[in-house]
Amino acid sequence: MPFSDAILLAPGSQLLPLYGFRVPAGFPSPAQDHLEREISLDEILDIRAPHTYLVRAAGDSMQGAGIFDGDLMVVDRSREAEAGDIVIAALNSEPLVKRLASEGRQVVLRAENPRYAPRYILEGDELTIWGVVRFSVRCHDPR
Repeated sequence: MPFSDAILLAPGSQLLPLYGFRVPAGFPSPAQDHLEREISLDEILDIRAPHTYLVRAAGDSMQGAGIFDGDLMVVDRSREAEAGDIVIAALNSEPLVKRLASEGRQVVLRAENPRYAPRYILEGDELTIWGVVRFSVRCHDPR
């Protein structure tokens, strides 16, 4: 496993209630108390064990993509990375999370924060893609 803090996922069996309404983030509306169905986090996060692992983000280079320091990223290592995907990669054996891009035949790793310059993959660089970030999970509990 590329990251010492990565967590491999196994299929889960715990079902959680999914309600068939959206909670307004503005003004409250009358309660709509109807259960649509039960669903597992595996289904919500498209977990395809054993091809999925979790790893935490470090730093602020991906904030523009909604990935913040400490967020848990759900990574699918079975998916072929394409331009536009956010990837977990090793560039010259250094792990990182960036958006995969191309300019003509040139491969580029881009941060989602203007403070960070794009990294062009040059001849002699070794780039290994460890998976495509499918989701990120952030804790909102202040405790």
